[in-house]
Parts: sequence; C-alpha cells; structure tokens
Amino acid sequence: MKFTLSWLKDHLDTSATVDEITEALTDLGLEVEGVENPAERLSDFKIGKVVKAEKHPDADKLRVCTVMTDAGESQIICGAPNAREGITVVVATPGTYVPGIDTTIQVGKIRGIESFGMMCSEREMELSEEHDGIIELPSGEVGERFIDWLAANDPAKVDPVIEIAITPNRPDALGVHGIARDLAARGLGTLKALPEVTVPGSFASPINVTIDEDTLDDCPVFYGRVIRGVKNGPSPEWLQDRLKAIGLRPISFLVDVTNYFTFDRNRPLHVFDAGKVQGDLRVHRAKGGETLEALDERTYTLEPGMVVISAGDTVESLGGVMGGEPTGVSDETVDVFLEAAYFETVRTAYTGRALKINSDARYRFERGIDPASVAPGIEAATAMILEIAGGEASEVIVAGAIPDVSRAYKLDTDRVISLVGMEIPAQEQRATLTALGFTFEGDMASVPSWRPDVMGEADLVEEVARVASLTKLQPQPMRRAQPGVPKPILSPMQKREQVARRTTAELGYNECVTYSFIDQAAAEMFGGGTDATMLANPISSEMSHMRPSLLPGLLQAASRNQARGFADMALFECGPAFAGGEPGEQATQVTGILVGRTGPKDVHGASRPVDVFDAKADAEALLAAMGAPAKMQILRGAEEWWHPGRHGKLCLGPKKVLGVFGELHPKVLQEMDVKGPVVAFTLYPQEIPLPRKTDAARPALAQNDLQAVERDFAFVVDAEVASLDLVNAAAGADKALIEEVRVFDEFIGGSLGEGKKSLAITVRLQPSDKTLKEKDIEEVAAKIVAKVEKATGGALRG
Repeated sequence: MKFTLSWLKDHLDTSATVDEITEALTDLGLEVEGVENPAERLSDFKIGKVVKAEKHPDADKLRVCTVMTDAGESQIICGAPNAREGITVVVATPGTYVPGIDTTIQVGKIRGIESFGMMCSEREMELSEEHDGIIELPSGEVGERFIDWLAANDPAKVDPVIEIAITPNRPDALGVHGIARDLAARGLGTLKALPEVTVPGSFASPINVTIDEDTLDDCPVFYGRVIRGVKNGPSPEWLQDRLKAIGLRPISFLVDVTNYFTFDRNRPLHVFDAGKVQGDLRVHRAKGGETLEALDERTYTLEPGMVVISAGDTVESLGGVMGGEPTGVSDETVDVFLEAAYFETVRTAYTGRALKINSDARYRFERGIDPASVAPGIEAATAMILEIAGGEASEVIVAGAIPDVSRAYKLDTDRVISLVGMEIPAQEQRATLTALGFTFEGDMASVPSWRPDVMGEADLVEEVARVASLTKLQPQPMRRAQPGVPKPILSPMQKREQVARRTTAELGYNECVTYSFIDQAAAEMFGGGTDATMLANPISSEMSHMRPSLLPGLLQAASRNQARGFADMALFECGPAFAGGEPGEQATQVTGILVGRTGPKDVHGASRPVDVFDAKADAEALLAAMGAPAKMQILRGAEEWWHPGRHGKLCLGPKKVLGVFGELHPKVLQEMDVKGPVVAFTLYPQEIPLPRKTDAARPALAQNDLQAVERDFAFVVDAEVASLDLVNAAAGADKALIEEVRVFDEFIGGSLGEGKKSLAITVRLQPSDKTLKEKDIEEVAAKIVAKVEKATGGALRG
C-alpha cells in the first residue's frame, strides 16, 4: 500500500515529520517497507540567476554564462539552447550529486574555459523526461533552496511516498483514510471527517440491476446509477500526480476516479459505458464455460459458481475482480453506469486464484472492505465526476441490502494487565477505542463496520495496547506457580531418556536416529511384521511395518558401516518400538550394540572381541544412571533373537524385566548381513520403579568407623549352576551385615569329577554398631554355607 504525504494530509491534520509518521506506522503494526523522498536527493540544488551569457569562443553551441549564486558570481559553461541572460535557473555547484546523470559535479575545463558548476534540466534532476533545455523558473530568490521553491509552487514533485505492508487482518488500512485514523488515534494529528455528500438524481436510471437469490450470500448488495452527458478525458494534474506517485498509470478521468477511491477510502468502484450495456444488469453465478474479455486484454473461461455481472446473456464483469473490455469506458464515452457493490471475501479469492487475476479490487474484496461504504462511496464518486467531467446523475438503484455486521463486546479494562502486561487507565482505553471508530453503550463497545478482524473481547485489548505502543511494555518476571523450588519441567520418563542418551554417549557409543518403519522380513525376525503394525500407505517396500524393536535399525546401520570398511563400532538409539497400531501399544526403548573388537590391534594384546560381559556392564551402568535398584536378578529365557546360552534378563522379579543383554543369535546376524561378534542390550525405562521420595534432598551420608572383615568360601556345585545364583544366595544370608559378595576363582575338572565345578567367593562383612568377634563371624559363615547349599545343592569344599 503506497500513499503520499500530501494525500495523507487530506485526511489528517498534522504537523508531524515523515520520520515521525513512519516510526508511528511501524509501531502501530503497519510496517513501513520504504520511503521515497525526492527532497532528499534535491536538497543541495539552489536557485541562481544568469546575469551574462556569451558565445563560447571555440564552440558554436556552448555559452559562457555568468551566474549569480549565494556564493557570488560563478562562471558556468552551458549547451542548452535556452541559456540566456536574465533567466532564473537551478544550479548544481561543485560537489553536488546529480541523480539523472549519476555524476557528482566537479570544476572542469570545457574547450579551454573553466566551468564551476551546472545549470540543470528536469530530466537531470529526475523530475520529468523534459531535457530540451535547462529549467526556467518564473520566480525565486538567488540562494533559495530549490526544494523549498518546489514545496511552495509545485509540491507534487517533492511529495514523499510511503509504502507500508498490510497484514491480512487489517483491510481498513488499505485506504488512506484508514491509515490516517490509526495515526490520529496514536496522537499524531486530528482525523478529518469525510464530507457527507448526497447527489440527488434528476431522472430514473434506464439500467436496472437484479441479484439472483442463490447469489445473495456472495453479493448481498449492489448500488448503481447512470450519469449521462459526461466528458471523458485526461484527469486533472493533481489526480494524475497522485496515481503516478503510487505507481499507477493514469488512463482517463472516469477510470482514474475509480482507482482514486480504491486507494483513498478502500472503496473499489467500476464504471460501465452505459451506451454499450444492452439491457439490465444481473448479478448471478456462472454456469461454467462462459467467456469474458477482461480489461487486461485477456480472455478468461469461467468456472461454475463464479460471481459475474451480465447484461442479457453476455458476461460484462467479474464481480469483485475485474471488468470487461466490451463495456469499458473510452474517450468517446458520454453515458456511464457507476457501480458500488459488496462481494464476499472467500468467493472473490477463489475466483481470482482460479483465473490467476491479480487486481486492486480483488486484493481488497478478498480481505474484506467496509460494507457500509457502498452508499457513501457511490455518492462521493458521483460528486467528483459531475464536478470534473460534468453530466447529470440518475437516481441510485439498489439491489439487495447492506449486510448487518454489527456486534459488540464488553470492554474489561482490567484485562489489559492480564493479557498484555501493561497498565493503561480505563479512560484512556475508552478514548483510544473511540478514536478508532468504536462506540460505547456502558461497557459494551460496538465494533465499526470497517474492522472485520475484531471478533472478541481480547481484540479490544489488543487495539488498546497497539495504539498505546507495545514498546512501552516493561518485562516482568513470571510468577512462580508455587513458593520454593519450582517443579521440574521434564517428566520422569523424559528425564530418563535424557539421562540415557547422555550416559550412553559417555560410554563411547554413537547415537543413531533410524526410521520407525522397517521391512516385513526384518520385523518378523524381532517379533513383529503382523497386520497390526503394517502401514496403509508405506513410503517404500522396505518401510512397510512399524518396528517392533530398535535392533533392526541399528543392525542395518552396522551392516552399511561394515560394507564401507568400518569393522568396530558402538551404536545406540533411544526411541519408541511398536507392538501394535493403537496409541498405547508402543514403548520407549534404549538399545545399544557393540560390533567387532574393543579397540584397534596393539602390541600389548589389549584388543579383544567384544563379549556378553561388555554389554552387561554397559546395561547395568545405564540402569543405575536411570535410577534402577542396585540389586537385580539375571534370568534366562529372553526372545529367540538372543543367543540361547549367552544372554540374560535384568529383572526385579520373574515378571518385572528392566532389560535384556547378550549376544545376538548367529542366524539373525546372517540374515541382517552383519559380521559378528555382536553383543547388545535393550532396556525399558518405563519399567524402572519411580523413586518413593520426590524431593530434591539427599539422604544423610552414613560413614562406618568399624573395620570390615572379609572371609573366603569355596563351594563344589554342579557345572550348570550359575555363579550369580550362588552369589545371591550368599548375600541373602545376612542382608544387614554382608556388604559385598564377589567371585574370585572357578575350577573345573581334576578331583572334582565329571559335571562338577568349584566356585570361590569373597564375602565382605561391614558392622555398623559393634566390632565383630570370632563368634559373630562364625555364626554368619554358618548361615552363608547353609543358604548356598540350600539354593544351589552344592557343598563347602574341604
């Protein structure tokens, strides 16, 4: 949206500068995109007077002029045919930049004679295309700034042009009057009321208008009148200057007047050549297939439902978008039919987009113009046409009715603080809304018809805050929801996922983010691949099912890395796995895999193939970081993709599984094209019990000042007995006194016989209330032997 400063002052009585206006517009939400101020580039030009002009001795077309300037007399060489003694001219002294020739004037010699400046033409100053001679001013004092002379004698040439960006919710700012209203509400001047004009009709309109019943929703009202005996031609200079300033090409007065009111009041109009309209006009929906030769000299084929204006069976105009060429006005037009109507926003947008027509009318109708502007708009335009083009106006014909958009909302002056955080006096709030056109009955504010964006009480608060300026908003700390330490933002599960990612990365793993979709064959290997997890519209055949586990994606990543020469790797992923297609049939998993060796080959032999205990150590470290209990059972019986003899389930009981670790089955590795060995772990963070205490306080640190005692035991057990079963049995003999049990030796064969083995353990006893005596130690030792013999069937080795 472009407008000039003088155009704005037609609606706003203000003494504000351009800078003050542009700053206020941006602050009001009407962001200024650019300002073209001709005075800035012409500020260095001054008025001079030629006191002597003589022919150049070495050039027939050059004259040596003596010019009186504010600095005294200067010698200037000029080749203009009208350079002569006695004329008042515009002078560019040395150092002045001339925009029309993109040159900074310097002292120079022309055919051996020095020149100390330049006398300018209009084109050289970018005032017009005139360049047949230098500017001759009818008045002006020597030394006076040229822009001051223009401001007093030809202000259009130094009128600043302001361009603002209009958001879709502010159609009222698509007219200069609406922009002036906002500035007046801000306090940058006084809004000038629009003159109330009524042009009485002297005859009945020979052209009538009807609106089809099924079209009233898209065109509820249509005003029109015939003006006969007009004399069309070029517009007055002031009107042409305004249209040129905002980038419009003047065409003829009858066309220019509609463009003027479109930008002046956001009131699109259209004029038909009444002599070319055959019969009455009808507003209706297109059936589809009709054609229209539009004013842009293109022919359009209409689609069903488009709102059109027809005369008989001929489409003459697209409602709210563009008129037709056959009934367009020309210099020969003497009778016109002036239209002012209201067209619905969405239908207008559909029509414009379908036909790819961009016009100023469509731009405004699809955002929503003021429906109450129909009658004032046609009256004001009629008055201007009669004043400038002459003629005689008919009575106004009206089809339909102006839609009722009246609505009111309660102004709660206290909501400004809660919604915006600003303290604005109640009286100031009411005054602001009144300046914007709202009217009050008690606390109820009636919304003006030109503000379709105000749809509730919160919008009233927004208007008050916008005009008061949100730059005055002072930052305030948010109030705590409760006193003391605030509650954590992350849920326990989110915190566990965060800890899992960081801890696994610290253990040396690289995080992967794989697709949640895998192929059916891979899904079936890990307990999925059923119809419940099949995608209805998969991306590809390799992404047909939701993943039942994170292992397939990690193994595929490992296979790709091995194919590129990376044999040793540690990868992990934290994400959801899916048991079905319903919202509750998914669970978060933390999965990691170790492939190849623990490190590169070295002379000391520290590198070795990864084994099940590497995965066990990492799984236990992760569970500890996520808050799992320190003591867990390790059971067998995990899923079939784990190695049957080299895996374990980390459990708090037979049914409470926190995770699984171990080697992956060789068949699985073969199917996934991964070269082993591969050990892995899968943990289930949601299975970890939540802590009983939710406060941030840590328990008191317990320090024992009594000496610990260690005793060694060796038991002969069956070869199938797991060492962990023996350790758990020994630790359970006296949970208060026994601090640690660990295996330090295993012996198989020899004198023990077939199917037997010897496991040696160290038990650490830590007293807390008294020093242990030999009798106390023997009692505990007896309990340990009895507990182990009962749990494992073994016997103390002699």
